[in-house]
Amino acid sequence: MSVKPTLKPLGQQSIVVTGATSGVGLATARRAARAGAKVFLIARGEKNLRALCEELQAQGARVAWAVADVADHNSLKEAADKCQRLFGGFDTWVNNAGVGLFGAIRDTSLEDQRRLFETNYWGVVNGSVVAAEHLRGRPGGGAIINVGSILSDLPLPVQGVYSASKHAVKGFTNALRIELLREKAPVTVSLVKPGAIDTPYSRHARNLTGQAVHNPQPVYATHVVADTILYCATHPIREITVGGGGRAIASFYSALPEIAEPLLARFAPSLMRDRRSAYQPFDDGLYDPTDDGLDEEVHYPMVRNFSALAEVRKHPGVTAGSLALIVIGAAAAVYLSQRSGPTRYQRIKTRIDPRGWVDTDALRHRFEDAVDAFRHGAEDFGDRAGEFSRDAYSRAGEFSRDARHRAADLADDARDRAGGWFRSARKDAKKAAKKHGKTARHYADEAVDYARDHPREGGALLAVATLAAVIGAAVLESRRPDSHVRRIARFR
Repeated sequence: MSVKPTLKPLGQQSIVVTGATSGVGLATARRAARAGAKVFLIARGEKNLRALCEELQAQGARVAWAVADVADHNSLKEAADKCQRLFGGFDTWVNNAGVGLFGAIRDTSLEDQRRLFETNYWGVVNGSVVAAEHLRGRPGGGAIINVGSILSDLPLPVQGVYSASKHAVKGFTNALRIELLREKAPVTVSLVKPGAIDTPYSRHARNLTGQAVHNPQPVYATHVVADTILYCATHPIREITVGGGGRAIASFYSALPEIAEPLLARFAPSLMRDRRSAYQPFDDGLYDPTDDGLDEEVHYPMVRNFSALAEVRKHPGVTAGSLALIVIGAAAAVYLSQRSGPTRYQRIKTRIDPRGWVDTDALRHRFEDAVDAFRHGAEDFGDRAGEFSRDAYSRAGEFSRDARHRAADLADDARDRAGGWFRSARKDAKKAAKKHGKTARHYADEAVDYARDHPREGGALLAVATLAAVIGAAVLESRRPDSHVRRIARFR
């Protein structure tokens, strides 16, 4: 019974990266650590390994390292055992280590060719065997990712030995995948084939041409390949190419090799020559590790940061759906624009026109009848409303006149009653004034006579009599409706 591999999210994985201190391996290690994975670094240069480990640990990542040459199976096995002790094993193994060589095959010594194969081919074999042995018994299994090259599909002059090693990597990877499927092991095997990548590959490669060389455009950034590798760590992808330019040339070579080979023989060497740079015999990394730091510097004037071909391969469902929609739209446009009398589009439009589904004349007559009935009803309602308004206005007028007459009668009655009351009050006031006036004069005369007879008492009595007369007159005056004394009292 086969056990299906369970590829964990990056944040839950332990990942081993060979060739981790330069190029694609360096970008992969940094991005894996940034994603939260535990990263185990393998390379030949101890100085760069220490520096990279300290850099990633300073960012909070869990990182460890081991110095090992991938061409040595025993050293790789010891590195895997160290990872087992520190991290409890690994979930993904990335075989990325590799070296390069520029030069014609006949100018390349067998020793250099063997050394290149020791790293590029046997390094992948050693790492894959160690990883498969560990992942077979790991719960959920894991992934083996081999970094090949587009040159495994497209041999080039000047890079003939390197291309041959990548052909061998492709053949080995496919064979290993089939064997693991036959054994029903829970291990996925992916082959990543980059095109031209912005790495110091041309400086690290042994150059036998005597001229400065580089990879022809288009050139892609290292993080594009690193993202693809990490995608394969979480998705079971068989094979994926990064870079559409190399894929196009490889497809042309596969379809028409008789035409492609003469063209490659003629133009490939000149395209790989770097005329902007002078030839310098760099210390290559064929036999010894390079020590040029950990900077991901830009080595080409134009670098692409996106590979549409890789994204299509990562998301085949979306790609197939989009292509299907495009094909259906194009087919519909062609079909509907072809003529058979009127265009098919016009014929279909006529058939689906809803105006042909009903009798529009009868519908229009019914609508007109309904409008006429509504208009007559509105006119009748208006006439009735007018009659009701006129009747209401007439009744309101009669009520207003009756109210006005009643108000006038009440006002006349009130005026008559008020006039009688005022006349009676005036008459009573006159009688009182006459009566009390006589009394006041009588008392005044007596006071004068007494004053005349009693001179001393007379003055006082006269004053008292005068004051009493004034008070009496004021009292009489205050009883009048239009009294000045009352007005003064009110004012006060």
